[in-house]
Amino acid sequence: MNPIARLTRIPLRDVWHHEALNFTRWLAENLDLLSDPTGLRLSLVEAEAAAGDFAVDILAEDADGNLVVIENQLERTDHDHLGKLITYMSNHDAKTAIWITSQPRPEHEKAVHWLNETLPDDTSFYLLQIEAVRIDNSPPAPLFTVIAGPSAESRQIGEQRKELARRHILLMEFWDGLLKKARQKSTLFANISPGKDHWISTSAGKSGFTWAYVVLKDHARVELYIDTGDSEKNKHYFDALLQHKEQIEASFGAPLEWQRLDDKRAARIAYLIRGHGGLPNQENWDALQDAMIDAMVRLEDALKPRLAHLH
Repeated sequence: MNPIARLTRIPLRDVWHHEALNFTRWLAENLDLLSDPTGLRLSLVEAEAAAGDFAVDILAEDADGNLVVIENQLERTDHDHLGKLITYMSNHDAKTAIWITSQPRPEHEKAVHWLNETLPDDTSFYLLQIEAVRIDNSPPAPLFTVIAGPSAESRQIGEQRKELARRHILLMEFWDGLLKKARQKSTLFANISPGKDHWISTSAGKSGFTWAYVVLKDHARVELYIDTGDSEKNKHYFDALLQHKEQIEASFGAPLEWQRLDDKRAARIAYLIRGHGGLPNQENWDALQDAMIDAMVRLEDALKPRLAHLH
């Protein structure tokens, strides 16, 4: 049986005594060693490249001519170096950042994952751990391990977050416009602020009853939502209102959606608004908001007198 060599780890300071004078200079001459862990073919542009009052350890270039900033730490990661790397990226308009360290802290690993989910698709951030190893009595060799880096999964998560952020912005804008108009016709939502949900609501003056505006992808609705926390009581109130369906709809001026929601705790009485699209159709927002406000005014007028007599 052939003998198997023993791999041992060596203190980094035994190989590179000084981070800037030894390790950074050595790495600048051996950037090809980063190609395996990152998949990047790098060439040196400048060592200790200025970025305002700071200097990035290594400024390199990838095979497509995009700039890459590299920051080295032979100690544990810290907030200072993370902040510097982001500064270097922005000042040099770099597409990639590589943070090399002997001891990556969990909070910084998490931060790098977050950056890869958040940064533009053509931008990448790597966190590499550097170790020095030798086999038996061989000369020491560097061992780079990717702790965090870009991936298809991180890009997908990032896109989902960006889409959610865009949707939240749209909702805030939609509700801001609707509430400003609504306050000119009713005091019902006078104390309500725009939110990031697809609905906004206010008390109907009776515990467990709320008036709500709802906007979805292709339509909107206004509703009286019934949820006292007690399913049996909710259905009792709904059934009591349903007994006056004809009179309520006559007062409202159109048929309503009577949703007892037997498989759920709550119940609702709603009016669906179609023909103007929904949240994505910004060109129709004015007409949609006007229709929603008009429907809410009529729904309150038709139902509010009945709520006072529920018991």
